[in-house]
Order: sequence, then structure tokens, then C-alpha cells
Amino acid sequence: MLENVSLNYVTRVQDDLGGIEPRVWDGLLAKQDAPSPFMQHAYLSAMQTSQSAAPETGWTLQVISLWRGTPQGDVLAAACPLYIKAHSRGEYVFDHAWADAYERHGLAYYPKALVAPPFTPVPGSRLLAESDAARQALLATLLELCQTNDIPSLHILFASPQDLQACEQAGLLQRGQVQFHWQNQGWRDFDDFLSSLNQEKRKKIRQERRKVHEAGVTFRAVRGPDMTEGDWALLLRCYQQTYWEHGNAPYLTPAFFEAMRTDMAANWLLFVAEHEAQAIGISLIGLHLNAEGQPEVAYGRYWGALARVDCLHFEACYYQPIEWCIANGVQRFEGGAQGEHKMARALLPTPTHSAHWLAHPAFSEAVARFLEREKAGVENYLEALHQHSPLKKPL
Repeated sequence: MLENVSLNYVTRVQDDLGGIEPRVWDGLLAKQDAPSPFMQHAYLSAMQTSQSAAPETGWTLQVISLWRGTPQGDVLAAACPLYIKAHSRGEYVFDHAWADAYERHGLAYYPKALVAPPFTPVPGSRLLAESDAARQALLATLLELCQTNDIPSLHILFASPQDLQACEQAGLLQRGQVQFHWQNQGWRDFDDFLSSLNQEKRKKIRQERRKVHEAGVTFRAVRGPDMTEGDWALLLRCYQQTYWEHGNAPYLTPAFFEAMRTDMAANWLLFVAEHEAQAIGISLIGLHLNAEGQPEVAYGRYWGALARVDCLHFEACYYQPIEWCIANGVQRFEGGAQGEHKMARALLPTPTHSAHWLAHPAFSEAVARFLEREKAGVENYLEALHQHSPLKKPL
């Protein structure tokens, strides 16, 4: 552990989360403007200990924390996970063109510094802090660490409004993207929800659901604490198969899912598709729980199928979760990265943002100009998407 004393804080740099108690980390996370389960102590620890995001896979964790001294002892004032990366995989904010440009000019783009949960394109708080001042101090520490260690760039992905405000004040570049989220408008049931859509989309959704029903497929929803060993084994098998079918090795190891089963079961919801008493597919949903332990936000994470059924993906990944969210009073369902097809299922375009710092002045200026052009394109894209909203037009 490295430790540095500044005027207001003691800064610690550690290579795992073991030096911070889970209740302390998660307590600070709960105070942020956009907490999510994917920044919890157990989730980030599991990424490392399971070897899913570890030096062997190009992710070297540095836990940066700022501590404030009090008569009762040191208090955690700010913290974040910082990954030193040898590649740009598993991020979902694509900077490959930037890396290529560096290489063409004989410059090193890697290693890069990243603040975000690995493999998880979910917007939320990244710079955990007890105050705006502490957040600014944490960001200054990150920038100093990069400069001291000759790390050419820092990237804070899918950041919250408070994070972005701190990044803007520090002069970081900001980049926008688009995801597709569903917002609960207080519908009574799925039919009530469908009534808010235009006729074309209502008809399409009913047709897609009918195809799955007529194929003899049924679903059961099971919360993590009630999932059996067989459910977890099915989840792992389907997750892995999805990646292999797309020609990629799975990011997450079996040990990661075992850690979720033992340490974060309450934050997961599994939909199991069954045909003739045989499980043929799954959809895994993450859950953000409020202080009372009730789900407030749902996140589409992983899906997989062992059999081909027309429209099974739409039913498992969108219609079953939306129906469950309505029944359980969940306010938002985030469908994950990319996917205009989600609009036809009433997940509406939602801006997301990241912040970037590049040490090289000329490249920073060039990227800034690129981001200005890209920003205009994203705004035009959002406007075009809203013109094709599936919702009924107001009278």
C-alpha cells in the first residue's frame, strides 16, 4: 500500500479492496447521486479475485482512497477503482481510433487508466465522495497519479451527473453516447403498458409474444436467494454459449458467478425459459435495491439460449423483465449498450456520458475537435430516434 499525506486527506493506493471494509465502501456508495450494484465492494472484488478482470486479462486494479482524520479515527472521504489497462476491450466506449492514431504517430496509447466497473456498461457513480470538494480532490489525485507514472490517458466511463460536473471543472473532455431505457409510468399491468404504445408497436409485441407462447415456451422468474445450484449452472452455461456463438471467449469466469451466488444473490433476478419441462434459455437481470431492500432499478445483463425459438430473445430480455418491473413497482429498466431494436419494445433513447483526459496536448486538442463533431452527430441521432418513438402521439 502506498500512502501520501496532503493538506486535507491521506491518500492510499492499494492493489485490492481488502483494505477497505465492505460496509464502509458500500456506505459511501449509497450516498452518491447514482449508486448501482456494479460499484459495490463485492462486485468489484469478485471481478478481481475470480480472475475475470485481473493483470492476466489486462486489468490491473489500483484502489484509490482519500481518508479524513477525525478524533474517532480515519473516515473514508472518497474512493474509486482505477484500472491500468493494456487494451480497450470490455469497456463499451470505443476509443480504438484514438489508439490507432497514437500508433501511427509512434506514440504509446497503452497502458491507459480507466474508472468503471469492468465489462459493465451501466451508467452510475464512479467517483465516490462525501462532498464535491472530496470528489474534486479524488479526481486531482487520479490525474496526478497518471502524470507521475507516465500513463497517457484517463477515462471515466458512464459517469453520473456529479462525476461529470467534477470532470468538467477539472477540464476533462466529455463524450456522449446513447442507450435505451424503459421508464415505469405507473401502469397497472402489461396490457395497460401496451395501451400507451402506437398501434403498430402494440401489434408487433403481441405477435412476438404469441410466437413464443405457441411454441410451448413458459417462463419462471426467480430471485437470486431462491436460485438453485441448477439455476446457477444453467446461467453459466447459457452465458458462455452466447459468447462462444459470437466467436469470443467469455469475460466472466465460473468463480465470478460463484461469488455473486454467495455475496450478492439479492441483486440478481433470473428468468428461465422452459419447454416441455426442460430449461432452454435464461435472461439475467441486475437489481439496484433501496434502503429497505426493495428493487428500484433493473438492468439487463446477460442472456443465452440452448434452443432456437422465434422471438425468444425479445420475450426473455424485454417483455418478461418489463412485466416483472410493472408487477413489482420497479421504476426503470436499462436495456444495456447499443441496440436501436430496443425502441420497438418501448425502451427509449437515453444519453450517457464519459469523461476523458489525454496527456499529449496536440492529441487532446484533436480529440476535442472530434468530440465536438461527434456531439452534433449524437444530438441529431437522438432527435431522429425521438421522431420514431413507439409511444402514442399526444392528441
